[in-house]
Amino acid sequence: MIFGTRPEAIKMAPLFHKLKERGVDVKVIATAQHREMLDQVLSLFSVQTDYDLNVMKHRQSLAGLTARLCDAIDNVFKQETFNWILTQGDTTSTFVGSLIAFYHKIPVAHVEAGLRSFNRLDPFPEEVNRRMASQLATLHFAPTEEAKENLLKDNIDKKEIIVTGNTVIDALLWIINQKSKELDEIIEKYSLKDQKYILMTMHRRENHGTRMSNTMKGIKKLIKQYPDYQLIFPVHYNPAVRDVVEKELKGIDHIRLTDPLEYLDFVALMRDCMFIISDSGGVQEEAPSLGKPVLVLRETTERPEAIHSGVAKLIGTDEDSVFKNAAMLIEDYSVYQKMSVASNPFGHGDASDQIVDSLLRYK
Repeated sequence: MIFGTRPEAIKMAPLFHKLKERGVDVKVIATAQHREMLDQVLSLFSVQTDYDLNVMKHRQSLAGLTARLCDAIDNVFKQETFNWILTQGDTTSTFVGSLIAFYHKIPVAHVEAGLRSFNRLDPFPEEVNRRMASQLATLHFAPTEEAKENLLKDNIDKKEIIVTGNTVIDALLWIINQKSKELDEIIEKYSLKDQKYILMTMHRRENHGTRMSNTMKGIKKLIKQYPDYQLIFPVHYNPAVRDVVEKELKGIDHIRLTDPLEYLDFVALMRDCMFIISDSGGVQEEAPSLGKPVLVLRETTERPEAIHSGVAKLIGTDEDSVFKNAAMLIEDYSVYQKMSVASNPFGHGDASDQIVDSLLRYK
């Protein structure tokens, strides 16, 4: 298994344990593309790494990251023989891991395959990463029928595509069911019991700069208009994010900026918030299971199922759009209720079982 970011680790953790339960010898190659946030999840889900490539550099460029990943992963493949390489999603670690596996003639199984925004620059570079990963993979585990259709349009053999749901739901439901006491304690720790609050995240590369600044202006206007609400914003470590957010929002009443949260803390805040404002892909998948509306700070999404089901809405990053759409959820209960009761199109928590069954059956 190759992964390097927190979202990848969350989505691979249930699969790691299912493979272990079935007696499969699993080796974990952690690229540590995101160091601090990755380590939190590995600890939470008790995932042990066999190779820690530790490729992260301060203010790293995509070219530099890609070059370091190529060398590091290639060196691992020279040391061990693998029957399969499992990659997840759309990170640079996913693309490079798939490419180097191809160079070594090792089949790749791509988890969360087939997502498409159909805009090569949005999200950037993820849209191209996942398209290239699809061309390199042997098995494609699509989370939804719509993702399967995208793969078929790319001329992927339908016999190589298995619709499984998304493993993030496996991970989320495990936490909700097994860690309820801890989740309650976290809400107490943040003094949020019985409080009305909005949860926000924003980090994507295509939103850096003006888009992020405009979004923050809309948030300031919102909280000034509705002082009964708090905004909780875990701010990504990336200086391109942190510098803008702190300049615009630091010190404003009812806005609480925090460091990135451990996943358990984040799940607790998702569970009890009123709604979520985010450009995250994973949040669009998790929120329906928790009954939380999501306002998506993007022009496109590779998860259109969230939009079609009604739980999420694309609002872009325009100041007025951010304000008006969030205000509508606060003011109009019928809109809020419609979004909060939407069903989850991303599965019911059995994706990892289906993936393991398919891998062990594959001839």
